[in-house]
Amino acid sequence: MKNLNNKKIIIGITGGIASYKVCELIRLLIKTGADVRVILTPNAREFVTETTLSTLTKNQVFCEQFYPAEWKPEHISLADDADLLLIAPASANTIGKIANGICDNLLTSVATAFSKQVILAPAMNCNMWDNPFVQQNIKKLEQHGYQIIMPESGNLACGYEGVGRLADVQVIFDFIIKNFEKKKILSGKKILITAGGTKEPIDPVRYIGNRSSGKMGIAIADAAYEYGADVSLISTVDANKPYFVFKVNTAIEMYESVKKHFCNTDVLIMAAAVADFRPVDFYKNKIKKENKDMLVVELVKNPDILKEMAAIKKSRQIIVGFCAESKNVTGYALKKLDEKNLDFIVANDISLTDSGFNSDFNEIIIINKTKQQHRLARKTKQELGYLILQDIFDIKDCGND
Repeated sequence: MKNLNNKKIIIGITGGIASYKVCELIRLLIKTGADVRVILTPNAREFVTETTLSTLTKNQVFCEQFYPAEWKPEHISLADDADLLLIAPASANTIGKIANGICDNLLTSVATAFSKQVILAPAMNCNMWDNPFVQQNIKKLEQHGYQIIMPESGNLACGYEGVGRLADVQVIFDFIIKNFEKKKILSGKKILITAGGTKEPIDPVRYIGNRSSGKMGIAIADAAYEYGADVSLISTVDANKPYFVFKVNTAIEMYESVKKHFCNTDVLIMAAAVADFRPVDFYKNKIKKENKDMLVVELVKNPDILKEMAAIKKSRQIIVGFCAESKNVTGYALKKLDEKNLDFIVANDISLTDSGFNSDFNEIIIINKTKQQHRLARKTKQELGYLILQDIFDIKDCGND
């Protein structure tokens, strides 16, 4: 049995039929030595009693926003004291409030004030889960570092069948254990990551670009941060993160930023889609179409960031490249691995319709310097972020595969 001695965990319970399952989760956590405190939303009281929860945890159960017996603001003191906040089940209502900074009860106030890891395990009707606004809120929370334990598919209490059932208690328990285990695996490592597609301007309106969303690079940066690394992200897309983010637009700007930070880096992961060419001339005014049946834009090659960094890298440094291809994926990846003297290359097939560019999913092949290949079937980019790092650093049994 794993050991959670001295770990303080807050479990937030929202109003839903799955609330009763959390009692078993509490029992498992306490058995491992965790100090568990429970916060109920007012609606959660309709499904599980404070007496049951206080008996299980041997602690006071919290519900009221303001408790007159305490002089301290409860939401701040609870947030400061805990190592992790789990909300299970997380209702659509509570997810929406947290995603939009609404603090109208003790649980949402604690979540907003919580500066450490927050995990949400949603549970709701399948149509509610599929609602586009709920999905937008989930994505917003993920982008800001919240971890989501996805609901399962099956028969729901409301009589429907579909995705929305609270994840199995053992799955949630294992997720919490692995969250604590992975925390500091990469402590002391400095990792530089690039993300997004560069934009090469033609005039004040137009540019040459690509369809890269930056999701894969940001997912790797998030995973590295969770593993305890010192993370720097060079990105063409906006990213509000707890680690350093340097915003760039063009390939030249990305090249200069990578070159500036590379010398103090242990690992460079070039997940960005960098334009191979840029326009020779930039038109200061918008190009007009009048009297033009054809426009010729002359291009010049951009610096090869990977190749140049590989040429100056120290023996202790690791460089990881990415390769997006529409055919002969493995062949082109192996060629790029050799030509650019990389330590790893991550290849993906952009011709697939259900993964890759602009998708939340990807399927990849990780190839190391000795040509060993690790194929990973379709997974979320968040999952792949951890798995890529596990290959690079030869991390075993971290529970993200």
